[in-house]
Amino acid sequence: MTAAERHPGHPVPSPEHRTPRPEARPPGHFTPRPVPRPMSPPPPPRPVRVTVPEPAAASRGPYHRPGLRLDREKLLAARLHAVKVRPYLADALFALHVVEDGTVPTMAVDAYWRCYVSPGFVDRMPVEELAGVWVHEVSHLLRDHHGRGERYAREHEAYGPGERLRRNIAADFEINDDIYGDGLPLPRGVVLPSLLRLPTGLLMEEYLRTSSMSGLAADLAWLDCGGGADGQDRPWELGPEGAHGLTRQQRDAVRFRVAEGIKGRPGDAPEGWRRWAEEAFHPPQPWRQLLGAAVRSAATAPGAGEDHSYRRPSRRSASLPGVVLPSLRRTPPRVCVVIDTSGSVSDAELGGALLEVAAISRAVGGRRDLVSVISCDAAAGIAVPLCRAEGIELVGGGGTDLTSGFARALRSKPRPDVIVALTDGQTPWPSAQPPCRTVVGLFPRPAGAADENDPDYVPDTPPSWARVVTIG
Repeated sequence: MTAAERHPGHPVPSPEHRTPRPEARPPGHFTPRPVPRPMSPPPPPRPVRVTVPEPAAASRGPYHRPGLRLDREKLLAARLHAVKVRPYLADALFALHVVEDGTVPTMAVDAYWRCYVSPGFVDRMPVEELAGVWVHEVSHLLRDHHGRGERYAREHEAYGPGERLRRNIAADFEINDDIYGDGLPLPRGVVLPSLLRLPTGLLMEEYLRTSSMSGLAADLAWLDCGGGADGQDRPWELGPEGAHGLTRQQRDAVRFRVAEGIKGRPGDAPEGWRRWAEEAFHPPQPWRQLLGAAVRSAATAPGAGEDHSYRRPSRRSASLPGVVLPSLRRTPPRVCVVIDTSGSVSDAELGGALLEVAAISRAVGGRRDLVSVISCDAAAGIAVPLCRAEGIELVGGGGTDLTSGFARALRSKPRPDVIVALTDGQTPWPSAQPPCRTVVGLFPRPAGAADENDPDYVPDTPPSWARVVTIG
């Protein structure tokens, strides 16, 4: 067998390429091995430049500049300017803790009163305009846009980046009309309701309900004031466990001090801030629900709308042979609404009163024929059924004496089961409790409101026998 046959597939070297076998050496013969030459040392390693990758472009703000440090002196000088021109916001502005972050588009806040700042944005903004941004961001926190944005998203199931941007735009609409001017110049590109031909002075929720804001979404994709503006957390935010965040009690304390400062010097703050200060810790009651509940409670109380009827004899008649007893039947309740039309009640309040009359009719089952309206200033008009509400004319404009309105309502045939008085409260009240349920819808007035013709006049509070609901 040949070598090729023993190792198939492997080439067999030719005889001239075969390594000769060493010749046989005599015993005891020693052949020294060659001494190896010393190896040269290996070359030193080449230096390798380690490059830290930059964040993705989508995660960098439009003012991102690598290596730029935050100019804190300029930033804090802008805050001092904001305090100078808006002194009623000083407590809130100094409560913000600055966090430097180049991934933030401009400036942003979270719900824990941290202010995240882009160094490039601060570098490019003039101090006066930067002061306006300070006021803008702290306004989000004072108006509780974080909590309100969360509630809106939960109630309307409005989630996602598009909805987040809508809430941010609506929140900016609410606050920007009260920020600029009087020392804070209007910056270029500021977001105002006029961009969508919307009225000023509305709340964030009202702007969200009245406009889709789709026309601004493409141009304002960069807009991001942080989770403190819309209730949705951001990747750069430190969260509730992060450093320098305010607790709920601390946040409420800041809001309280700002509200008290605005109420103490009301001439220094715009109307929007004064309204916020009045309602910040005295939120308006859901008065429509309360008024409807009060009317329903009065209309369904024992004795209201109840009468004896022989149409259906009482089941107790079976125990008295030959005697027919009437049964107690509940009829639909009748409601008479007395509207205060004196000169101290505004036209807007009178218009709101007529709207509440329609709501009252729904509260008693929608029977408009069972609801009547009396206009009353110093004298009472006639009772007009609500089924002719389109022709109701509220006559008045003089003094106020609702006792005549109550007397007119009780003389109505059939007599009402419930009397609802809509008034500002600057009126005498009946000396005796009417023989029916009474609900008073009270238009709010500032404390100590008095008759201009009589400085010593102090209006009586509604009587204890009336269920009182503050309207507005």
